[in-house]
Amino acid sequence: MSQPPEDDWDEHDARGAAERFDDDVLGLRGARHHDESLADDVLDPADPDAYHYRQRRRRHRNPVLKVLALTLAALVVVVAGVYSFGSMRSLLPDLSAGEAVSTTDYEGEGSGEVIVEIPQGAAGAQIAEILVEEDVVGSVAAFSTALQANPDSSAIQPGTYRMANQMSSEAALGRLLDPEFREFSGVTVREGLWVDETFQVLAEGTGHDVADYEAVDPADLELPEAAEGELEGFLYPSTYEFGPDSTPAEQLQAMIDQGVQVYDELGIADEDLREVVVKASIVQGEGQFAEDLPKIARVMENRIEGNSETSGFLQMDSTVHFIYQERGRAGTTEEQRSNDSPYNTYVHPGLPPGPINSPGEDALRAANEPEAGDWVYFVTVNPSTGETKFAETYEEHLANQDEFLQWCEDNPDQC
Repeated sequence: MSQPPEDDWDEHDARGAAERFDDDVLGLRGARHHDESLADDVLDPADPDAYHYRQRRRRHRNPVLKVLALTLAALVVVVAGVYSFGSMRSLLPDLSAGEAVSTTDYEGEGSGEVIVEIPQGAAGAQIAEILVEEDVVGSVAAFSTALQANPDSSAIQPGTYRMANQMSSEAALGRLLDPEFREFSGVTVREGLWVDETFQVLAEGTGHDVADYEAVDPADLELPEAAEGELEGFLYPSTYEFGPDSTPAEQLQAMIDQGVQVYDELGIADEDLREVVVKASIVQGEGQFAEDLPKIARVMENRIEGNSETSGFLQMDSTVHFIYQERGRAGTTEEQRSNDSPYNTYVHPGLPPGPINSPGEDALRAANEPEAGDWVYFVTVNPSTGETKFAETYEEHLANQDEFLQWCEDNPDQC
């Protein structure tokens, strides 16, 4: 960098730091700054204009004080360095010579069987610690070395594995990367199931009893406020991999949490969540194909608005099926449609008081963003194939309904 003129650099800057430290540290600043000759020289009343141009009279410093000041400055630097090293040392691994890191490693494929669970998000060090704790491998260091040497080690998946006692780190890593040793306990809960049906699927897939799920108090689970303390509609349908020791309460909570994540991803506001889930459950119960769901959602919106065709009645068979908890029939009987249950949308206008099943992502998306259109009616004219037709007028709907009635004649056991 550039330097000031040689005269100023030598006699001013070269000793500036020492002099300032000298004044501040030794408490002499007040005495030395009150220099009568300086006041007389700089503030010359005879020549006011000379204020900015008259050279300051140099002062001679005591060399003993300068040496003392430099010594104190060096001491402060040393103390600060020691303190900083002490603080930083706490962030570093303990490399004390007296505490050697174990690198013990077993040999071979081991013996017996050990069930090990690798949790979601576990890093290499945590996996190593789990294996050491279960006496699968001899040391964290040995397994870490095996991880670093194998480029496929990043492919280890969370889950439950069949391992052996006292395996070599290389053999243990091989099992973690081999799907044959991974215990997959996946349970698929499909869209549109009622709570009781969901309990049945979970029980069959995990070995628990249905009664174990029925015994779980929803108040003990972290449900969104929109659920109003009820599970119906908020056990999100998906495929889940539960650990062998997972409880029914933990499984139900995992399904609830997955639903909350999907609601957030779809941008469904908390204040709208209950209404969206109720609508989505009806959409899910009425439609078979993803492309039809946004249209069904629009039919619902058009009917809720209260037009001359439907007067605000949804008239959805899926809500009647929910009342009776019966599957297997495409339509409903006149007697069923006259049921006074608040869930019967043939008797009561508007939405039912709660969801009628657990809707999936496509139904939630459709209910949150219905397709634009003037449809007021729809009917699945062929339940075997799922073909659905939409209509804007009652006359169109009657023609579509005739197709459905013909299907019923051809399939009397399903209507």
